[in-house]
Amino acid sequence: METNLRPLTLGEILDRTAQLYRTNFLLFAGMFSIYAAVSLVLALLQLGLITLVKGKTWAAIASLSVGGLRLIFIFLLLGAAIAAISRAVAAVNLGEPVTIRSAYASTLPKLGRYLWLMTITFFRAWGPVLSVYGGLILAMFLIPAKHASSAGTAPTGPAATPSQDPAILAIVGVGLLLFFLPCLVYAVWMNIRYALAIPACVVENLKARAAIKRSIELSKGARPRIFALLLLVLVIKVGLVGLTQSFVLVMAFKHPAHIAPGVSALSQVIQFFTNTFLGPIGATGVTLFYFDQRVRKEGYDIEWMMLAAGMTPGPAITAPAVNTESISTVEPTLAAEPVLASQPELPTADLAPAADTPGTLHE
Repeated sequence: METNLRPLTLGEILDRTAQLYRTNFLLFAGMFSIYAAVSLVLALLQLGLITLVKGKTWAAIASLSVGGLRLIFIFLLLGAAIAAISRAVAAVNLGEPVTIRSAYASTLPKLGRYLWLMTITFFRAWGPVLSVYGGLILAMFLIPAKHASSAGTAPTGPAATPSQDPAILAIVGVGLLLFFLPCLVYAVWMNIRYALAIPACVVENLKARAAIKRSIELSKGARPRIFALLLLVLVIKVGLVGLTQSFVLVMAFKHPAHIAPGVSALSQVIQFFTNTFLGPIGATGVTLFYFDQRVRKEGYDIEWMMLAAGMTPGPAITAPAVNTESISTVEPTLAAEPVLASQPELPTADLAPAADTPGTLHE
């Protein structure tokens, strides 16, 4: 199995993302086309109901009903598509075979976990932005009504439209500077911290909160690079969408009160292709960042090579524990007087010559 597990720079990750996307285009685009196709069908259904239903009230009810149903399906299918893309990128990066069916089959049983993870991360990151935005919108309508009720007359003229009241515009501008922009920066930062949560949840089979903690830990040291990747993907998407949807903007400026249903339908069809082609890019790059951080922090490349060779990393060898209590209770054997080993007595006659006695004559 040929893999590319080694520490990569930002440029190498971008090159690897483009290479994987180019060599596995049908696989990745096919996965995201399921989400894009259902979104297209629901959008056309909503557009058709608005066109066919007569009367503003019934048209609004039909539009809201189909729009709510569309949001639910988009949420479900987008979560499934992102999880399947993460699984497929992981398999391709590790040199394993994968198909559209196998990727979805491995992720659909745990789709609820992935959706819960996406919900938690979304509200943790964007909750303050939504709160401030809702508060500003509410203030735009409550302040003119309060002034009108205190004056005892209904607001007319510029005060009737909040967006045309200079005082309201000033309040909204100050609110944006003081609250909205800091909350937006906070949301971007939190998204970067949580960027590796879905790959961790899919690859390591972690629960939602454990995957969030794992992403926070793995993303340390790589957050500026992750931000650069996400910013580049955003610029590509905005540029391509702006290029392909420019005719809709021209029609909106020419006929601001009404856009032909055919133009709206064509816009949705073009959006289907942009979603299919651009959707997998971000998930591919983020999954590659996940493996890169595991290689840098945990030596995952060595671990994978051992597993591919049929080896398992052995447990750490630790010294046996020493029972100090048993040592302290052992009585010393040499605590008393030293015992000298007995030596055999040597015969004195053999050691010294016999002494001369008086009166002995020597020849």
